[in-house]
Amino acid sequence: MKADDHPPAAGQPAGPERPGLGEPAPPQGPGLGEPASQVGLGLGEPAPQVSPGLDEAMLASDPVVQFTGWLAEAEAAGLPEPNAMVLSTVTGSGRPRARSVLLKSHGQDGFTFYTNRTSAKVQDLSGNPWACLLFPWYALRRQVIIQGAVSPLSERESEPYFHSRPHGSQLGAWASRQSSVIGSRAVLDDRYARLEQRWPAGTVVPMPSFWGGYRLRHDVVEFWQGRTNRLHDRLRYRRQGSHWIVERLAP
Repeated sequence: MKADDHPPAAGQPAGPERPGLGEPAPPQGPGLGEPASQVGLGLGEPAPQVSPGLDEAMLASDPVVQFTGWLAEAEAAGLPEPNAMVLSTVTGSGRPRARSVLLKSHGQDGFTFYTNRTSAKVQDLSGNPWACLLFPWYALRRQVIIQGAVSPLSERESEPYFHSRPHGSQLGAWASRQSSVIGSRAVLDDRYARLEQRWPAGTVVPMPSFWGGYRLRHDVVEFWQGRTNRLHDRLRYRRQGSHWIVERLAP
C-alpha cells in the first residue's frame, strides 16, 4: 500500500485490481516457502513484545466496523494480500473444500468476492449456501473467521467490478471454465491468444454470463488475537435478531 493510499471504508471496493493471487508482484518481504526464522513468530508462539490482547471494551459495537479497523491495520503493516481470505464450502456429499480468494468489498450487507460461476466453489454453494471465510493475518498474530450464507450478485451488480479489472484479467475470465479438466496448458494459452485477437487492448470486453460476484451475509464473526502461553483472546459476534451479542470463547 502506498503511503498516500487509504484503506477502503465499510461497503467500499478494495480498490483497483492489483497483482493478486497467481499474479506477479514486487517483493514484499518473506512469504510462503521462506524460512520461518525470516517470517517471524507464528500463531501461538511467544512474542518479543507481549500482545496487548483483545478485550471486550476494545470492540466496536458492530463486527463490520471492527473488521474494517483490523483490515486497515493489516494493510498499514504491509502484509502481502491483506484482503486474501480462505473460503470454505461443503460438497453435496459432505466433503469440505477450501481455497483462497480475494475480498473485493464489505459492508453491512456482507463480504463480496468474484469468481467463475462454473467453479467448484459455486457448485458447492448452489447445493449448500453456507460458507466460512478466514483471514489469516499471521504477522499480526490475528485471525478473523466469518460465517454466513452466500448468494450471487446480479449481472448489473457484477459488471462495474468486471470492467475495472485489467484487460488481461477480463480476457482470462473468458478463457477459463474454472475447475473443468483441460488437456494441457497449451489449450488455455491458445484460448487466450484467440481472445486477444477478438478483443485487443483498448476494446470493451463484455462480461461473460458465467462470471460474477457473490456475497456472504455474515451472522457469526470471530476476532482472534494471539497471546502468550497459547491463552489467546477469541471474541465472537453472533447475530441475534437485529442485534449482535459478543461472547468470549476459550482458546
